[in-house]
Amino acid sequence: MKIISKYLKLLPVFIMVLGLTACSDDDDNNGPGVQTTTVVDVAVANGFDALAAALVRADLVTTLEGPGPFTVFAPTDDAFQDLLDTDPTWNSVNDIPLDLLTNVLLNHVIIGDNIASSELINLGSGYATTGATGPSNTNLSLYFNVDGGTVELNGGFDTSAGADVTTADVEATNGVVHVINKVLLPPTVVDMAIANDDFSSLVASLLEADGSTADPMYVATLSGTGPFTVFAPNNAAFQALLDSNMMWNSPADIDDALLNAVLAHHVVVGNNVQSGDLTPNGTTSPTTLQGQTIDITLPGTNGNIADVVDGAGNDAGIIAVDVQTSNGVIHVVNAVLLPAS
Repeated sequence: MKIISKYLKLLPVFIMVLGLTACSDDDDNNGPGVQTTTVVDVAVANGFDALAAALVRADLVTTLEGPGPFTVFAPTDDAFQDLLDTDPTWNSVNDIPLDLLTNVLLNHVIIGDNIASSELINLGSGYATTGATGPSNTNLSLYFNVDGGTVELNGGFDTSAGADVTTADVEATNGVVHVINKVLLPPTVVDMAIANDDFSSLVASLLEADGSTADPMYVATLSGTGPFTVFAPNNAAFQALLDSNMMWNSPADIDDALLNAVLAHHVVVGNNVQSGDLTPNGTTSPTTLQGQTIDITLPGTNGNIADVVDGAGNDAGIIAVDVQTSNGVIHVVNAVLLPAS
């Protein structure tokens, strides 16, 4: 299973697995009497007209009729209609720019793996790699978590942003289909931060910093073209920062100038630096948006994937890597990085 990071604690929840009726057809290549039902057959048989039309237009039918295996998160016709309604020039999937449509469709496919809903439920949350691509032709990440018995994709604490699995485990001979209620657009670094509850303090800090200036920068900037490399502190890292000053109970209590400098010290602009791009058995020192450098050393120590020294000389660690988005990559750090004063 191509899960690249299991990040939140497991949740003891279950999903009701429903079945869809799928048709099968004879495949002469498999010999007489052998029945095959590909993931494409499942979509066609169960009335996913918009998805089927989109696959034809993007020339992905032959690919998804191949041996796979594939895990396909299939949006309903209503989900595609909601997407079309976001642009007045889109009356059908034929009106969506072909490059965008193709990448959107591939963002719903995990290639080379047949992932049952039980696997997602047992993990509770984590990241998987899709067929869609981002900067430097890197494959995009998909975040999943389980909430109240429902598998959510790229949703997190902003449930309107993601999709829910409404019907799971529709088996095909070359994979499995899970039905979802929303089309998953390739996420930005902001989208992916919002998706993961363990970045809620980071998101709150970005919003607080934006609200403190007449010219908000962070959310708009990090939703732009990029590419960006973001070193994202988890909630525990932010709590440790707040605990370091008895006057700080939330990001709103941190001085505006300091908060802005701290956040900018976590962002590298103009480069999509994946873990494989770092100097092996050595140190990489990128310049941050704040203007100072940080030192990243491989291999890490004390359980870290890599060790980090911030501008102020403090130690931190990278604990999860390569959460790839359409405009940059996120690496998770276990401490808030502070610039030199």
